[in-house]
Amino acid sequence: MSSVRHIYKVIFMNQGKIYEVYARKVGQDGFWGFIEIEQLVFGERGGVVLDPSEEKLKDEFAGVKRSYIPMHAVVRIDEVAREGTAKIIAIEGGSNVTPFPMPVYTPGSTHKK
Repeated sequence: MSSVRHIYKVIFMNQGKIYEVYARKVGQDGFWGFIEIEQLVFGERGGVVLDPSEEKLKDEFAGVKRSYIPMHAVVRIDEVAREGTAKIIAIEGGSNVTPFPMPVYTPGSTHKK
């Protein structure tokens, strides 16, 4: 039996900022149009040097069992060998960034001419 522990780096946009988080589970099982992330992984608190961005993310996701990220907000998902430092990256002029509107599509719908 294999005891492989998958780690995924998930990069997504949220309120004009880019979030980079690490999770053990990523999928599409929950809501249609959303990526589901579970078991977020953060660095150990035992170290002397603390990354304020990672601490902010840790506080933001404290008590969250599962998070749903809209598909159109996801920039990239990578399976990685080990977790890195979770972070929030401010985008230059971040308050002016608006996601491109996506058409609503439901499985099985057809367009008639």
